[in-house]
Amino acid sequence: MEEVARTHQWRHQVLIFAFPFGSHPSCLLSLVRRLADEAPAVKFSFFNTSTSNAAIFNDCRRNHNVFPYSVGDGLPEEYVRKQGVPAEPAALFLKAAAGNFRMAVAFAVETAAVEVRGVVSDAFLWFAGEIAAEMKVPWVPVWVPGLRSLVVHLHTDLFRRKLADTVDDKEKVIDFLPRFEAIRKVDLQEGVVHGDLESPFANMLRKMEIHLPKASAVVINSFKEAEPEMFDILTPMLQKLLTIAPLNITPSTSIIADEHGCLEWLDKQKPMSVAYICFGTFLALPPNELSALTEALVESRVHFLWSFRGNPKKSFSKDFLEVVDVQGKLVPWAPQTRVLAHSSVRVFIAHCGWNSVLEAIMAGVPMICRPFVGDNALNARTMEFQWKAGLGLQDGIFTKDEVMKAMNSIFDPYKGAEISRNLKTLKDLALDATRPEGSSTKNFNSLVELLTK
Repeated sequence: MEEVARTHQWRHQVLIFAFPFGSHPSCLLSLVRRLADEAPAVKFSFFNTSTSNAAIFNDCRRNHNVFPYSVGDGLPEEYVRKQGVPAEPAALFLKAAAGNFRMAVAFAVETAAVEVRGVVSDAFLWFAGEIAAEMKVPWVPVWVPGLRSLVVHLHTDLFRRKLADTVDDKEKVIDFLPRFEAIRKVDLQEGVVHGDLESPFANMLRKMEIHLPKASAVVINSFKEAEPEMFDILTPMLQKLLTIAPLNITPSTSIIADEHGCLEWLDKQKPMSVAYICFGTFLALPPNELSALTEALVESRVHFLWSFRGNPKKSFSKDFLEVVDVQGKLVPWAPQTRVLAHSSVRVFIAHCGWNSVLEAIMAGVPMICRPFVGDNALNARTMEFQWKAGLGLQDGIFTKDEVMKAMNSIFDPYKGAEISRNLKTLKDLALDATRPEGSSTKNFNSLVELLTK
């Protein structure tokens, strides 16, 4: 494959820069694969850390014109990764990223000798815009979260100015932007008005805010019909805004393996009877919340499928593990889109990351949201109060009573049906956007034209 990348007579190449954490690289790869299918004579050079590339390219799908290249991860030799949010690895990666990407790109471009006609990057990697400008080619940053979160980041100065006198008022409502009346100060992403405003991540976001308006086009993993007001706020701030969603949704009949027998277990459950639980790849509940969630599951007698990252014997009580044998199933990983599409799944208990939100919408499964980091709280408030398509928790944490209250509402024939109707409305908007004349389809075609013609 390396020989083909070097010697094939490609029309030109497009450079891709990935941010190697969470769902970011897989979302970007999904978009690139779609582009590669539309432009078989164009080479797509995908720059990412070797660890991340090994994970996302290991899915049995291959494009003959998409080639992974390794970029340094910035970690010291013999660095030991810890469980939990990868704040330190991300900070180290960002510190070295600009130099590492430049070095990797220079080597790959020199050895392949294929003209570069565009740079696509995760929006976090602001320096990609400088590299594209030096090459005199279009820069297309991809914003993996939703429209509302980007509105917040591009108005950081406004938020800091308007909320400067509300240090102790976490519940302060955002009343100075349209359709933010359900959003509170506490719901904003870390690095905007709270948290370490000088952290590597916060500084990266500030530089992104400065550079995005210079981009040839900004791709957002959303459909504008879901949040038209957010789209209208962003449009005059950017040269071109392309909503293309969902980027990372695979069909429920996809080739993703079910190595732990999740679907077989779901086949044995009653329709709309199961709670599916997953908090992403690196998030873990505090012990008190873990106990509260397990107590609520036991008392409610709701059957559950739990994609659990960790050692169950160390994390759960012996009594709960005995309940699992009768009432549930614990697995280290589940094919999430296929699980959510299963007729037995009624509720999705999750951290409310943007991709999980999109997957819940496309499957029509209500969410119970326990936000952790980043845009999670913003998404949770949008789901509960703007779209009325999911439920949050008091103070954003699990207690037994809060979990049972939320599950009772979703399983209630009247309240649950209303949430399901709202989800169906959102799903219909998403499907309309992907039809031949839909907004996502038109925007994707514009992107193909910009990068491959």
